[in-house]
Amino acid sequence: MSVEFKLPDLGEGIHEAEVIAVKVKEGETVKEDQPILEVETDKAVVEIPCPVAGVVEKVNVKAGETVKTGQVMMSFITDGAKAPATAEAKTEAKAEQKHAVGALAAAASGAVAPQARTMGGDHIGNGKVPAAPAVRRLARELGIDLTQVPGSGPAGRVLNEDVRSYAAGKLEGHFQSGPQTTHAQSNATTAQSSSAPAKATGVPPCSLKDKYGDSSGERKPLDVGGGGGLPAADLPDFTKYGATERVPLKSIRRKIAENMTISWTRIPHVTHFDEADVTSFEPLRVKHDPKVNEQGGRLTLTVLTLKAVVSGLKKYPQFNASLDEKNGEIVFKHYYNIGIAVATERGLIVPVIKNVDQKSIIELARELKDIAEKTRTGKIELDRLQGGTFTITNIGAIGGTSMSPMINYPECAILGMARAAEKPVVRQGKIEIGTIMPLALSFDHRIADGAEAAYFVRHIIERLEDPFTLLLEA
Repeated sequence: MSVEFKLPDLGEGIHEAEVIAVKVKEGETVKEDQPILEVETDKAVVEIPCPVAGVVEKVNVKAGETVKTGQVMMSFITDGAKAPATAEAKTEAKAEQKHAVGALAAAASGAVAPQARTMGGDHIGNGKVPAAPAVRRLARELGIDLTQVPGSGPAGRVLNEDVRSYAAGKLEGHFQSGPQTTHAQSNATTAQSSSAPAKATGVPPCSLKDKYGDSSGERKPLDVGGGGGLPAADLPDFTKYGATERVPLKSIRRKIAENMTISWTRIPHVTHFDEADVTSFEPLRVKHDPKVNEQGGRLTLTVLTLKAVVSGLKKYPQFNASLDEKNGEIVFKHYYNIGIAVATERGLIVPVIKNVDQKSIIELARELKDIAEKTRTGKIELDRLQGGTFTITNIGAIGGTSMSPMINYPECAILGMARAAEKPVVRQGKIEIGTIMPLALSFDHRIADGAEAAYFVRHIIERLEDPFTLLLEA
């Protein structure tokens, strides 16, 4: 039978995505889970696996093309007509195809689906865990919740060996009576050693084509989603003064522009500045970083700041909230998902570390390294780009003495970290050399006041200056 693969309704006013690469050709035999398309959404570059096994009947798209909602991107001939499938297999096959397109929709919309989990099942919100029917049967037989199993296959797909490894680890953890980690964890950002200026390791200079794409493509005005209702401004004719080049604003760069416009026009930004004396962190980093490195992470100021921020959010929950303008309510979130701004060649992307309050320093160090590496290479998992409640941005590895960061709407606050540098400080009446890190908190003045912001930042600083206070809270 013939199976069509369409671009789904992406929601959130988004009706298209850009095809980056087509990995198969017509007449080619393909396997289930085999990568067939690479598509760039507003959030990331997504590798799309084949929903069925069979032969590529028709390829309707090409690299560089913008695909509209409901457009058939590809069709396949499967062997379903030769061997009638069971009712269960047919249902699962349809669900698999629905998941493949649903994952793409989630990436583009940035919406967070309700987490509906079932033991031995595989449902997550309105979609399904990416896994073949045989893998789901194995999970049911072993009594494993597939939503807890990290997938090692294409696009995070869960394989048989993933289920068996998870089951073995869970059993081992049971007999050892120890905690069982069930997340693929790691980490990264631009935090640097506090004793010496760090080398900028972010995004190297690139051409306009590398960053924004070529000059082809559709031109259209920005959709800022009610961000002030201002008409698009007319520009003068720059060609009167010299040569110019125009490229379409699209994909991730376009979404960044729209989100920043919404943030700036809808949120009354106020920025509070302060400094943290992090002199005591460097000897701790030198002492404990080798152990963290052995477990796949790096001990950085950003890792410590994650814990300090969550401590502050628990005491000052107004900074872990959103303003619902339509209903006239403040939405307080009782979970702590912290976004980490990562600079990439395609623009600034904010992956999210979920449930920071429930993870150790080593777990956060691993996860921070992992998400930064995957984000820069465009391989970050879709669910790790959603659900943030607060954001941290760190320009320390690049330089700068301070900044006024923009809030990541619909959040209500963002903490900026600048370079930690040696400066003269006064301690007990004596001038000494200390390592000072500038901090800047931008917040929504409709939800919080300046005094509250000052107390919140001082709470964070006290924990950065004396990390032992975090242990006292635990």
